[in-house]
Order: sequence, then C-alpha cells, then structure tokens
Amino acid sequence: MSTEESSVLGHEYFMGKALQLAQQAFDEDEIPIGAVVVHQNRIIGKGYNQTERLVDVTAHAEMLAITSAAQFLGSKFLDECTIYITVEPCIMCAGAIQWARFKQVVFGLSEPKSGFERLAEAEQLFGKKVEIIRGVMADESRQLMQQFFKAKRS
Repeated sequence: MSTEESSVLGHEYFMGKALQLAQQAFDEDEIPIGAVVVHQNRIIGKGYNQTERLVDVTAHAEMLAITSAAQFLGSKFLDECTIYITVEPCIMCAGAIQWARFKQVVFGLSEPKSGFERLAEAEQLFGKKVEIIRGVMADESRQLMQQFFKAKRS
C-alpha cells in the first residue's frame, strides 16, 4: 500500500467503520458501541454490542472484534494491530485488549462511569508499548449514545 493510500485510511476512516457497527447495534436495540481491529490497514475483526441478542454479558463490541481478529490471524496475540472502539473500553474489555497485546488503542467517547481510565493505574494497564489515542470522532459517538438512551427513557 502506498503512503498516499495509507494516509487516506487514517483514524477517522477506521473509526467511521466502527461507528457503522455502532449504528447496527443501535438498530438492533443494543447499546451502540462498535469496534474494528486493523492489521496493515485492513480490517480483520469487527464487532458491535450483542449482549441482549446473545444473552451474554461478555458480548461487547471489543470482545467480538478481538475474537474475530485472533481467528483471522490464527494467533491470540494481536501485537501488530490497532483496535478502534467508538466508546472507551470497560475494564473487562481493557483486560482483553491488554492480554491480546495490541500496539494501539483508539477510542472515541470517554466513559467516566465504566471506562477503564477511571482506574488510578489505567496508563499502566496496557504497558508502555501501547499507544492510546482518545477522542477520535467522539462527537459522533456521543450523539449516537445520547440518541439511544434518550429513546430508552421515553
């Protein structure tokens, strides 16, 4: 892939794909969170929240995307991959991300109530080699989440 092609497929591009999955979750009356795993500018795993559909509290977008990517690569380690998530991962998903050894974690909307960063040692959770990028397309993620929960309260 050329440098020009690579620059086109940046954080916004892949977060846009995660947002499409979040919209799918929304459409299925699931909390609208989506995730994609990227390896060499190619999506190799994707997921969206399916806890209601699968009757499984662990069926978060990140968990499904990680499983899909690991199966694609034939490895439990995803150390050459980036995960894009529309909302800050919860502690469970952050643990899975840490065990999978991602090189980069990119998320949109911060989640102060249940996100991993509420932990005092959040920066050490993934280790020093993992780059964390926050706030990519956060407004779009926020809007989808607010729309979902507003409808739930009505």
